[in-house]
Amino acid sequence: MRTCRSSEECMTIKKELAVGWGTDQGIGGFGEEPGIKSQLMNLIRSVRTVMRVPLIIINSIAIVLLLLFG
Repeated sequence: MRTCRSSEECMTIKKELAVGWGTDQGIGGFGEEPGIKSQLMNLIRSVRTVMRVPLIIINSIAIVLLLLFG
């Protein structure tokens, strides 16, 4: 049983369990290519990790502009 530290992590765990796309699934033996499902999950996770800081900055700028100019 996995536990979560944030609400986003809880939602991710629920989605993984519902769809069956958990990260605990084995990739395979030595020298085997990972499946398309695990490749897609790794791509999505990587993009989310890389884009987190730029999105925070863009959202902060948008909030300041909305507060200043309505």
